[in-house]
Amino acid sequence: MTVFSLVIINKAGGLIYNKTFHEGGLNKISTNDYLVLAGTFHGVHAITARLNPIKPVAQPPAPGSNELPGRPEPSSGLEVMETENFRMQCFNTLTGTKFLLFTETTQTNVDVTIKRIYDLYADYVMKNPFYSLEMPIRCDIFDRKLLSYIREINNR
Repeated sequence: MTVFSLVIINKAGGLIYNKTFHEGGLNKISTNDYLVLAGTFHGVHAITARLNPIKPVAQPPAPGSNELPGRPEPSSGLEVMETENFRMQCFNTLTGTKFLLFTETTQTNVDVTIKRIYDLYADYVMKNPFYSLEMPIRCDIFDRKLLSYIREINNR
C-alpha cells in the first residue's frame, strides 16, 4: 500500500504545496502542470459542491415545542476520485484549504491519513509565525514530519 503524493490548494485555488513520496507510482508532471491541476480541481470542486439533489423541505417544529429548526447539511463537493491506477481523496477544511492525497486504490484508512496530515499542517505550518496565509508552504519541520509519517505508511 502506497501514498504517492500530496497537493495542498489554498481557498482561491492556488497551489501552495506539492510533494511526491513514491517515484514509481504516478507519472512525473511539471510544476506548471501542478498549478493547472490545482486551479482545475478548485473549479470542479466548486461546481460539484453546488450539484446536489433537491431534498424535501423539512417540516418546521410544532408550535410550543423547544425544537430548533433543522439546517440542511452543506454539500461537500468532490471528495474521492478513483481510477484503475490511483485514488485521489480530497479533504476540504472549514477555511477552504483543500488537501489532495493520491494513493493506491487498495490503500485503507485514507481519511485517517489525510486528517493526520492536516494535524501536521496545523501544528507546523499554521503555528509558524513566519508563514503568511495563502502563500506557498516553505517549512522544513513540516516537510520532515510529513515525510517521516508517509514513510511509516509506505513501509507497512
